[in-house]
Amino acid sequence: MKTVKFIKTNNDAIIPDYAHEGDAGMDIYSVEDMIIESMDWKKINTGLIMELPKGTEGQIRTKSGIALNNGVFVLNTPGTIDENYRGEVGVIMYNLNKTPFVIKKGQKIAQLVIHEVCYCKTKQVTSLSSTSRGEGGFGSTGLGKNKK
Repeated sequence: MKTVKFIKTNNDAIIPDYAHEGDAGMDIYSVEDMIIESMDWKKINTGLIMELPKGTEGQIRTKSGIALNNGVFVLNTPGTIDENYRGEVGVIMYNLNKTPFVIKKGQKIAQLVIHEVCYCKTKQVTSLSSTSRGEGGFGSTGLGKNKK
């Protein structure tokens, strides 16, 4: 098992952990009280700096309960934390609800998923292999199209 190392930059910071065995994401907590007004976004501080295992990234994702019950989500889902980043972990949250969203210090605000990264070379070419899909995208399978 790989290890993610954390330093607390705030005494109120909570080290992320898995709520249940088999969970993909670790809960991340706020170290500050904050109000996000309707149709606005804020960066929420976690009071944590971390060191990820070599060849991984940290993905910050919305907690489903916050999204469903409050219309609030991580704005740049998933937010990527590179393995060489050593600044404080912050979570950008957006409030799509009509009412302000109140965050309390110590509240779960997002989840952190550690994912292995595939490093690739790039190469400019003049043609690509063909596929049955081709250039079809953005609703080309019929999903998302208005059916009347």
